[in-house]
Amino acid sequence: AISVPVIAAGGIVDGRGLEAAFALGAHGVQLGTRFVATEECIAHPNYKQAIIDARDSDTIVTRRAHVPTRSLKYGFARELAVLEKSGAPAESIQMFVGRGRARKAQVEGDLENGDAYAGSSVGLIKEILPAAVVVQNMINTYKDLSR
Repeated sequence: AISVPVIAAGGIVDGRGLEAAFALGAHGVQLGTRFVATEECIAHPNYKQAIIDARDSDTIVTRRAHVPTRSLKYGFARELAVLEKSGAPAESIQMFVGRGRARKAQVEGDLENGDAYAGSSVGLIKEILPAAVVVQNMINTYKDLSR
């Protein structure tokens, strides 16, 4: 229906997601959370472990009125959700969010005071692997499913 390549993103962590994206017409995929839980990623070990430990229900979407963000349900994200539901003005929300919240969780490892982004498929990620292994596993699973 369109003439430009489509890249699917969101919820893709393995070969099953790759196969589903291709079946829907995507030309490629983008992985986010899956690549955080790789050996090469500079993310803090606390953040990586939180991804590994998370279940599929352990994320929350905040900032719906501005730039929706899905994060692990730790202190910051829960407090932000309460603030948003209370009807707080945008200025109050922006003051609460401040600057550097993602860095605080993702690089410094402070999951309670920082924003630990994680996609909806976080519950499917069960180990920290080398990035090459993640890609090879995806390809192998995709090939098996495509036969």
